[in-house]
Amino acid sequence: MRRKIKNTFLAAITHFAAVLVAALSFSLVAYVLIKGIPNISWELLSTKPSYLKGTIGILPDILNTVYLVIATLLIVLPLGVGSAVYLTEYAKSRRLKAAIEFACETLSGIPSIIYGLAGMLIFCQFFKLGTSLLAGALTLVVMNLPTIIRTTQESLKTVPISYRDGAFALGAGKWRVIRTVVLPSSVDGIITGCILSVGRILGESAALLFTAGVAHSMNGFFDAMKSSGASLTVSMYVYAKERGEFETAFAIAAILMILTLIINLCATLVGRYFERRRKI
Repeated sequence: MRRKIKNTFLAAITHFAAVLVAALSFSLVAYVLIKGIPNISWELLSTKPSYLKGTIGILPDILNTVYLVIATLLIVLPLGVGSAVYLTEYAKSRRLKAAIEFACETLSGIPSIIYGLAGMLIFCQFFKLGTSLLAGALTLVVMNLPTIIRTTQESLKTVPISYRDGAFALGAGKWRVIRTVVLPSSVDGIITGCILSVGRILGESAALLFTAGVAHSMNGFFDAMKSSGASLTVSMYVYAKERGEFETAFAIAAILMILTLIINLCATLVGRYFERRRKI
């Protein structure tokens, strides 16, 4: 009787915790969408801000965010996937492997504001990149490396050893086995890490305030990499904190929330797709 009461009590607690978390998450999403969606207009999305006309537009911020995502992924994916392949397939020293994994875990726990300060000192001042999107992208590369390495490494570990042994038995070399057998079998983890990195890039603001700047300038990709530019999250901070334009800030927050939901949905769908393929 006591065991039954105890199990019932613990089950009630776990159900209450699950419902509470779901209610908080849903209420937060609903509040941002309700406050922000009515303020989204085509003029807001398709124009740049003009102080002379008194108009507000976030098109430069959208383009800067896209540029940051592209530049960061172009650098972080080869570095992260290559590091994960080395740790899983090539690293023989346990101490070296443990040191690299410890460094990755440490990087993933550092607050983003510290990344911003370090990025400002290293990329903006030491490498003389100045306050630019390139400095911001390089800072985001360091921030997202642990995510790419961890997800790719875990995906590589799920590839059965028999796949490798079969390829070696057919006479394939080490790199050929990795390129034709291991990486195609773990592409789901690589794509998942990529999607998670995009979500973190979209939601980052503290690091970009110190490295990418707050300018609402609209340039081409290569020109934008050399100049200052505000992302959507930085722009939301500026409009809410410095200008008191809370309607615009909520509109940007709603856009970011929608993008985050889409990214999470894509990650779930990609995981299910490759899981079905693996079963087949």
